[in-house]
Amino acid sequence: MSDEVSPITVPSGIPALEAATEAPRLPAPQVLIITGMSGAGRSRAAAVLEDLDWYVVDNLPAQMLTHLIGMMRHGVAGGGQRLAAVVDVRTREFFSDLAQVLSGLRESGIDYQILFLDASDEVLVRRFETVRRPHPLQGDGRVLDGIAAERALLAVTRTRADILIDTSELNVHELGRQVRAAVTAAGDDPLRINIVSFGFKYGIPLDADHVVDVRFLTNPYWISELRHLSGRDAAVRDYVLGLPGALQFVDRYASALEPVLNGYLHEEKRYVTIAVGCTGGKHRSVAISEAIAARLRDQGHRVTVGARDLGKE
Repeated sequence: MSDEVSPITVPSGIPALEAATEAPRLPAPQVLIITGMSGAGRSRAAAVLEDLDWYVVDNLPAQMLTHLIGMMRHGVAGGGQRLAAVVDVRTREFFSDLAQVLSGLRESGIDYQILFLDASDEVLVRRFETVRRPHPLQGDGRVLDGIAAERALLAVTRTRADILIDTSELNVHELGRQVRAAVTAAGDDPLRINIVSFGFKYGIPLDADHVVDVRFLTNPYWISELRHLSGRDAAVRDYVLGLPGALQFVDRYASALEPVLNGYLHEEKRYVTIAVGCTGGKHRSVAISEAIAARLRDQGHRVTVGARDLGKE
């Protein structure tokens, strides 16, 4: 075996350069800490924030909060810029460090808000009895003992809360509306609308909230120049939208949806699927889907469009 030294193929200065180069940093994320009384609605609040595209972590030990924010700033934890962390007494002895962790975040220049959920003792007892689960702090005692112990632990955090919601008289939909209003900027619309075209001969989409039948329009399939094209091609689109009643239908249907979509927002329905069907899902339904989507976007809605059966013929 040769004793010759292997030739140096990497410049010696590269390791030093790598050590001195900082990893790219993203802007500090928007941080919301969800805490409060067990049974007051923390899980529901977390679900609402997930629907609003927040990066949500449940039952996080307080000490991990600083590390998680650091991971997000370096693009490791999904790259999200809105972090909601549920921190509560389920972490037991780790929860006692929350105040110290929060002070450390302020000193590091990381801004955050605290969302505190509360409810009366009577309501909390009733909720625990309904789900037939013990309070996390009751031990061998009663539910009320656990509630009292939790109130004592949370007293200081409650006074520091930026957002305080009493859920005693709220149902899940009302709580969702209050959480959304607290974190959503005016004019933001979290409703997601998905419009999908389909062919009736292949069946109605199972997840459709609304089904629109556009077989009342003349079928381009019977025009030889258009048969091989789809509703995404300009020739077919212009033909379909130029048919008598086509644009009138699109305009009136989009207008009719307006109070429905507003109602969905009020009732905390975050996703809506509108299925537009013709015979084969290739021509009329595709063109009308795109036209309806354009009208809804003009109204300020976020809309995606898909063609389920395009290519099956």
